[in-house]
Amino acid sequence: MADPRIRTIKIKTGVVKRLAKEKTVYEREAEQQKERIEKLKRDKRDEYEIRKQEEVLNESLMMVPDCQRRLLVAFEELKGILDTEQDLKDSEDYVAAYKALEEAKPQLPKAGEVHMC
Repeated sequence: MADPRIRTIKIKTGVVKRLAKEKTVYEREAEQQKERIEKLKRDKRDEYEIRKQEEVLNESLMMVPDCQRRLLVAFEELKGILDTEQDLKDSEDYVAAYKALEEAKPQLPKAGEVHMC
């Protein structure tokens, strides 16, 4: 019978990976939106159209701190599990979870960076 701790580690690892990816997608989307707005301004497009695109940009920018908060929670939960389940250290899933934590670190908020929306 499979160890339920391994299943928990797999699930938490998936959450960390998904949230880290989600954050980068929102950041990339915001950058693309900024470029789109600049192009609209250069092309002297309708002010209404520019405002609408700025609203889309603001929505993307608001999602970044939200993703960071959720990622931080998931990161800490997985780290706590790995810290307490040292006996599973040699398992493939434990190693994968540790690697996911290392890859997610750059996506975590810096000290004082998480904003409450």
